[in-house]
Amino acid sequence: MLASFVVRAAHAFDGERFLSGGAQVHVEGDRIIAVRPRDAPLAEGQTVVDHPDATVLPGLIDTHVHLVAGDEPDALSLDARRLAAEREHVVRRSLLAQRRAGVTTVRDLGDNRFAVLDRAVRDDEPSVVGSGPPITSVGGHCAALGGGVDDSDGLRDAVAERQDHGAQVVKIIVSGGAMTAGSDLLRLQFDVAEVRLVVDEAHRRGLPVTAHAHPVSAVEVCLAAGVDAIEHCTCLTGTGIVTPDAVLHGLAERQVTVCPTFGRLPTLPPSPQAVEVMRRTGMTLEARFAQVGRLHAAGVPLLAGSDAGIHPAKPHGVLAFAVAELVTSGLPVDAAIRTATAGAAQACGLAGTVGRLRAGMVADLLVVDGDVARDVLALTRVRDVVLRGRRLVTDAGRQSPS
Repeated sequence: MLASFVVRAAHAFDGERFLSGGAQVHVEGDRIIAVRPRDAPLAEGQTVVDHPDATVLPGLIDTHVHLVAGDEPDALSLDARRLAAEREHVVRRSLLAQRRAGVTTVRDLGDNRFAVLDRAVRDDEPSVVGSGPPITSVGGHCAALGGGVDDSDGLRDAVAERQDHGAQVVKIIVSGGAMTAGSDLLRLQFDVAEVRLVVDEAHRRGLPVTAHAHPVSAVEVCLAAGVDAIEHCTCLTGTGIVTPDAVLHGLAERQVTVCPTFGRLPTLPPSPQAVEVMRRTGMTLEARFAQVGRLHAAGVPLLAGSDAGIHPAKPHGVLAFAVAELVTSGLPVDAAIRTATAGAAQACGLAGTVGRLRAGMVADLLVVDGDVARDVLALTRVRDVVLRGRRLVTDAGRQSPS
């Protein structure tokens, strides 16, 4: 039976904004039943988990992960050779690493033959929103995950199959990608008519579409085809990052959500594939940060999603660094954290369920050491995690009657 308790912290972020003076978050069962000022009186005998000098906020949401990828070099290719039991072990380990980092919901955008969508989430694992295997061209980027199609009927059937497996979003690979050998990330895999077919079929079934797109040409295809969101949206050319004004204004006008897939361990170098992309195109991290800052300034909705699991510098549980890189790009701290809380929940179709400290929401909470408003990397210092009303990380904090 789930307990009733109060999490009290000196600082608080409610998913949209910082709360002056901290907060009490009252939990009963798997729900938040009240959010009150930190110094509000408490009922006699109430169990309080006290966190002085800490920040309480909603559990984080990583909107771009690959649970079948286990942080190895060439992790997605490696997964194709695993047995089902081995893959289950990797998925389980990936989810627990996310939870330890304060991530209580993930959006999986790289399943292998529905292994993630078809499994039941355990009580101690983050909630999962999934796409199933990405729809890609035969032999194209991520084709090893089982989503390769070669004609219009195949595209229609792929959308139907994903709905049948319970997918909450459809992902299509519009351009090549760096993490698949032989794939050219500057080349298109589908044209406007093909992507529009997927969008129309998905929308007819009530499913949103997010598209993997690196070059400017792929982003232009996505805009013309009416996708709901774009992963990466790097706007690469052979001479670096170039985001034409028409593309910028189109993304903003249509409110296409963009996930730049930031986030990596700062102590490790980028993957060899990323280094090769930089060498080939002249792209720099500084130019990428500037581009994402420009997207934000234009009013393009942004998300925090880490592409977790694809190589050692992007392990599961690295989302806090993605939020920090959004701050480096020019987002205010509150706006950056919103991309991993309330904004992410909305993008995942969970706006009425998670991502906010509000009565009636699922009790997914994160407590981190320090004041996040002053130091966004405080998000990396996890003190306590509450998952659907269960306290699962209790390294610190004092539990006592009020």
